[in-house]
Amino acid sequence: MSKSQFQMSENVRELRSKVRNFIEKEVIPVENVIVEGGEEGTRVLKEVQKLAKKEGIWALGLPKDVGGGGLPFMDYVYVNEIVGRSEAAMVALGTHTAQDGTMLNLYGTEEQKKKWLYPLVDGEINPSVGLTEPNIAGSDPTLIESTAVLDGDEWVINAHKWFTTGANKAAFTTMFCVTEPDEEQRHKRSSMIVVPTDTPGYEIVRVVPTMGHAGGNHCEIRLTNVRVPKENILGNRGEGFLIAQKRLGPGRIYHSMRWLGQAQRAFDLMCERALNRYAHGSLLSDKQMIQKFIADSATEIQAARLMTFEAAIKIDEGSEARVDIAMIKVYGAEVLHNVVDRAIQVHGALGVTADTPLEKMYREARYARIYDGPDEVHTASIAKRILRSYKNGEFWDPANF
Repeated sequence: MSKSQFQMSENVRELRSKVRNFIEKEVIPVENVIVEGGEEGTRVLKEVQKLAKKEGIWALGLPKDVGGGGLPFMDYVYVNEIVGRSEAAMVALGTHTAQDGTMLNLYGTEEQKKKWLYPLVDGEINPSVGLTEPNIAGSDPTLIESTAVLDGDEWVINAHKWFTTGANKAAFTTMFCVTEPDEEQRHKRSSMIVVPTDTPGYEIVRVVPTMGHAGGNHCEIRLTNVRVPKENILGNRGEGFLIAQKRLGPGRIYHSMRWLGQAQRAFDLMCERALNRYAHGSLLSDKQMIQKFIADSATEIQAARLMTFEAAIKIDEGSEARVDIAMIKVYGAEVLHNVVDRAIQVHGALGVTADTPLEKMYREARYARIYDGPDEVHTASIAKRILRSYKNGEFWDPANF
């Protein structure tokens, strides 16, 4: 891969700088208010979103013809690294709708786009996706038990999902349901169906407390004989896995870039702390153990960045890049965890308090090893695909695999 493929254009560098300045000035000072939500959080969020639109940095990764910024995929990848610096920045800049917006744009009818995509991109409504179920292994979605049966002109849906993130604030949930139970190929049994959250029979059972935090938005939902028009299906019957993969592939690139933004912010905090904290006769920055923390963190961040860039370039060129994506999903989550962990250690007791963003970052880093597929599944996928090439008398070529 040539050096030029990892170089950003001057326009992208300027845009990254503009986005970073906006996040540092407008988002980070109010990120806790936004994340906590409520009336005040909603008011502040709307103000920041209005400023982002005025600055021309709103929904950058979505096409202009649906109301987005029209940024090419690779340019958006580079910008997403900056967006990752703040948990609230995704919503503040309208990038939280990129995966759902892309899914609707690729597979939605014009009527579906009018009803959900355009308001979604504009920030008027929020999305959610119902994939994971509490009674089956989320890493194997061929086991899902949710069903949708066509009755005349309506789908009748019965489902029990959890970790349907944002369902308590969403206008709709795109439900992953079995519609073709007799299909021999398990990956062709499911479909994606859009369900408005105000539909009778749609119940938010609870917001699931996670890792000592009860105020998140990971919801457990139950749908009992929920009826929606048959036109609410995305794409064709049995294309649920195809659509989900189109959503998750680029989504894992976005995740990895945001993780890099989080890791970089934790790294910044660690370096600043090391240069200002005095203990045992010298600054922390003078101690070899702390220097090791800093050197290891910088090395891991850069390695993860280059791996992510290469995977993104392959996707941009039309490759599925399955091995590359699995690698960055596993390694990127590990790097985020490592860097945040070291930053907390350098901060001492302060690091585990809410006085810095580190303790929240640490929780998010632990989640990262599970959502969008646990490490173990991705690790097995990497090995299987590489070994398959050797069985076929070939070898693993990192540049082309």
